[in-house]
Amino acid sequence: MKKEGIKLVANNKKAYFDYFIEEKYEAGLELKGTEVKSLRQGKCSIKEAYVRIENGEVYIVGMNISPYEQGNIFNRDPLRVRKLLLHKSEINKLTGDTSKAGYTIAPLQVYFKDGRAKLEIGLARGKKNYDKRQDIAKKDARRELERDFKVKNL
Repeated sequence: MKKEGIKLVANNKKAYFDYFIEEKYEAGLELKGTEVKSLRQGKCSIKEAYVRIENGEVYIVGMNISPYEQGNIFNRDPLRVRKLLLHKSEINKLTGDTSKAGYTIAPLQVYFKDGRAKLEIGLARGKKNYDKRQDIAKKDARRELERDFKVKNL
């Protein structure tokens, strides 16, 4: 994802395995001081994170940004709740969509776009076990085809 001014920091592959992603939104992150420097070093994890809507504001819970090594007293709690910056219309749409059964908001990836930290979130619907088995079977079949193609071309 190294396109015009975009640098990927963290990716959540598990979200694509566990959920059907129906819509994607780009949200800004409200960060404090040394958290940005730590993100630039790539020290971020969103595997256990989830998104929550409270009082018309969107927050990400469980996102781990490791403390900056030279930050000493200015470092914040790595697991603190961070506010996401979205337009009011997007928040209202997400609120309405997540009120339906089976829908949630999943963090997909963290990246820098034109020097600003962004989080891609997705409106997600949970997969059943048979859906996951189908995904694994498709991945195995694709891998087998690539292996056969590689052997034939050598």
